[in-house]
Amino acid sequence: MESPVRQLYLLPLLLLLCDACAQVYGCNETGMLERLPRCGRTFADRMQRVDVWKWCNLSEFVVYYESFTNCTELETNIVGCYWPNPLAQSFITDIHRQFFSNCTVDRTHWEDPPDEILIPLIAVPVVLTVAMAGLVVWRSKRTEQLL
Repeated sequence: MESPVRQLYLLPLLLLLCDACAQVYGCNETGMLERLPRCGRTFADRMQRVDVWKWCNLSEFVVYYESFTNCTELETNIVGCYWPNPLAQSFITDIHRQFFSNCTVDRTHWEDPPDEILIPLIAVPVVLTVAMAGLVVWRSKRTEQLL
């Protein structure tokens, strides 16, 4: 098995070669659907090394996921397809459902406060700003009178 570093160096060369193939032959969707499961199997094998309760923490498997993404891109380009495309996205979505369906994002639903609270929060700073400006003007005129 090649090292991940070597794979990263070879990836641009392979993508360049595959881009030339795409221009000549076009997209072979059947070939792509035959090749993408290899990426999924490799990703699944690697994910088995990660505890299931850590599957929602991307930092635990980011290297595996990056490798999976690179693999899907490479395989789609080899058969002359662009990436991402609807078929590849569908495949990636299926992998997400398989591994990350229990990962939910708890998002806080923000609402504006009621008017009884919102109006004073806006009015008080405005009134204080006007009052402080008035106080500065009044004080500066009074200093001139004292001199």
